[in-house]
Amino acid sequence: MAAAVTDIVNTAVDWVTSAFEVPLARAVVFGVHIGGHWFVEVVLLVVIIFLLSQKSYKPPKRPLTKKEIDELCDEWVPESLIPHPTEEMQCEPPVLESAAGPHTVINGKEVVNFTSANYLGLIGHEKLLESMQLSQESCTAALKKYGVGSCGPRGFYGTIDVHLDCEARIAKFLGTPDSILYSYGLSTMFSAIPAFCKKRDIIVVDEGVHWGIQNGLYLSRSTIVHFRHNDMESLQNTLEKVTVENKRAKKLRRYIVVEAVYQNSGQIAPLDEIIRLKEKYRFRVLLDESNSFGVLGSTGRGLTEFFGVPTEKIDIITAAMGHALATEGGFCTGSTRVIDHQRLSSSGYVFSASLPPYLASAAITAIDVLEENPDLIVKLKENIAVLWQELSDTKYLSIASNPLSPIVFLRLENSTGSLKNDLHLLEDIADRMLNEDSVFVVASKRSTLDKCHLPVGIRLFVSAAHTESDLLKASESLKRAAASLLAGSS
Repeated sequence: MAAAVTDIVNTAVDWVTSAFEVPLARAVVFGVHIGGHWFVEVVLLVVIIFLLSQKSYKPPKRPLTKKEIDELCDEWVPESLIPHPTEEMQCEPPVLESAAGPHTVINGKEVVNFTSANYLGLIGHEKLLESMQLSQESCTAALKKYGVGSCGPRGFYGTIDVHLDCEARIAKFLGTPDSILYSYGLSTMFSAIPAFCKKRDIIVVDEGVHWGIQNGLYLSRSTIVHFRHNDMESLQNTLEKVTVENKRAKKLRRYIVVEAVYQNSGQIAPLDEIIRLKEKYRFRVLLDESNSFGVLGSTGRGLTEFFGVPTEKIDIITAAMGHALATEGGFCTGSTRVIDHQRLSSSGYVFSASLPPYLASAAITAIDVLEENPDLIVKLKENIAVLWQELSDTKYLSIASNPLSPIVFLRLENSTGSLKNDLHLLEDIADRMLNEDSVFVVASKRSTLDKCHLPVGIRLFVSAAHTESDLLKASESLKRAAASLLAGSS
């Protein structure tokens, strides 16, 4: 066996040697000596060219049999229509069994409610029902006259006289030339923004804005640039950078988008400084007053009144009416040109059924009540001050909101380093307050669509209808729950 292997190896060596010794292997072509390795390489090149020039093999075409089709169908697994439900998605919030006033009913038990943005207490407060009698009569009369809904968009026979009355009432109250109504609060923001901001425009926006604004920014397809939350130095640096980078751009529209009172932090935007920067760098300003309308300023006219800034210096003002006015829908107010443009170009106005007439009637009456009862704003400010004072020394939690904000926002002093774990701790605090002390508060849980990266916290919405005992009960309950649940985690 070994001899046979030796013979094969010797034969192969002899063949290779003879290949290098053939006359062609030592030929001279145009003065160039062709060695044996050249001969082998030329042969390999010819073989490669030959193989590449051949047609690729294709299996014969034939239709699949019914059996093969059935087997492929059985093996096919479709892509999931929705993501696999996580623990967060399966969470079920408490269900209210009565009006969302300062007190409500959950699971048959009365609780103190700090989860509804009922800032002026126009829902469910017994002392206000007398002054709200006109509102009840107004809504009842509107239901009898117009029915429940309009069953049509504003531009297609959905405009009712009470809509025009409400728009005029809002404009008169805020001192602007005109206003436009939307049938849903969030649709105001994510319809108005794309109506004005288009592709290749630049929007400089606070990183802490709520989801309604985020969605409007996405739909606009504009270039989005964020600045640090409520940081005017960061805003100025961002505006400077954007201005320098686009110095030669023609027909470039540039916007600053902020909230008056940020829903995700309770901070108040420094409007006077924003206007100064706007005028310096020649930007337009879109201001969302959802949480400041009916709250800030001596008469509740919002952030512009609070800072003494004329409304004409704000290009676009939007607000939801489901907070201080205790109704539904939203509005945008400003110049006549700004409003008329939305009647033709804003998707939420053009394609959505108009606001139910009785809700427009309720909004008109709510503004009337606000003007006739300025003590509501005074009472709200007093309640905010009491709750702020009582919660200022809470262990393991710190207040992140502005002392004048109707949203009292508390964050963990020492984060766990995980947003999910922080949220679990805060939800445990809220659950304990509800189960043990009948105080209903909410952690600032965000959906998977929300791109806000601010720290989560516990959010308390203060109402003018809360009594001092309500505020003291909430503060004591929160302190007790935080001390019990956070002592071991800090």
